[in-house]
Amino acid sequence: MEAYPEIEAHLREKGTTPAGTHVPVLVEEVMEWLRPAPGEVVVDCTVGYGGHALEFMKRIGPTGKLIALDVDAAELERTRQRLSKEDVPVSLHHSNFAGIAKVLNQEKLDGFDIIFADLGVSSMQLDNPERGMSYKHEGPLDLRMDDRLKQTGADLLNSLSEEDLANTLWELADEPDHQKIARQIVARRAREPITRTSQLVQIIFDAKGLDAKTWRRQQQASQTGTLHPAARTFQALRILVNDELGSLRELLRVAPYCLRPDGRIGVISFHSGEDRLVKQSFREGERTGIYKSISRDVIMPRPEEMRSNPRSASAKFRWAIKSVQGSESNH
Repeated sequence: MEAYPEIEAHLREKGTTPAGTHVPVLVEEVMEWLRPAPGEVVVDCTVGYGGHALEFMKRIGPTGKLIALDVDAAELERTRQRLSKEDVPVSLHHSNFAGIAKVLNQEKLDGFDIIFADLGVSSMQLDNPERGMSYKHEGPLDLRMDDRLKQTGADLLNSLSEEDLANTLWELADEPDHQKIARQIVARRAREPITRTSQLVQIIFDAKGLDAKTWRRQQQASQTGTLHPAARTFQALRILVNDELGSLRELLRVAPYCLRPDGRIGVISFHSGEDRLVKQSFREGERTGIYKSISRDVIMPRPEEMRSNPRSASAKFRWAIKSVQGSESNH
């Protein structure tokens, strides 16, 4: 398995993003390669705070249209208010991007000119203790990006078998102590339900034979910082709760059939599992003639962006352009 570098980025995170906001990454590169033009229809599959969306709107102008999707209803409403100040038609959908084909039908369009997705968790979600996304904050072990989902992180922690827990931690986050942590979770939940972030953090420390003071000493002694013992477990649980990889696979499967000829798709990912899926999908699309051109190399943030926005350090951007021939099999 490849390492998951987005976790390493959190080590360099200095709190430069104000709470409740989100700094969009790779904005210049996204605009350069996706080339939004006046009058075009852009679908932002993960609109979030609206940073990329506002840049798209500047370029497509009042004759264009922005269609914005997000699974987070609360953030979608706040972003609606920000985007409504612009002189560009906007249509917002409380939807997972796996349902992009349904959105296309609802909009009564023959296709999108641009499909864009910025994957992973937003700064607003990480910084909100009630979401339970981060080991840094005390809160309920929710971890749902979409509150319509039935199962929370706590539900899964208290119901999955030891084997399934261990496999999840290894497959979704390369956690080296996956078996020890799974065993400790099962032992602890036999005594009391695991419902809080602090409980899970303590379980992980116990499984690794650590305490908070020892880890802090290790961190201070390290030249580059030490990965928080709970980082990988929280990542794996979040990906599982939200079926992030399954949703991405579905988006990549249907996206070519939702693009107009010469339409562009761009995806920003934050760990190797996501990036691998995007790379494989685009390469296969080029091989079969669906895409006429794809990014040859992954596009990463420039050093100055990483310095100004440490959370961008693990971002990876790839793009593809729909072929004219590939459009014949759309419908």
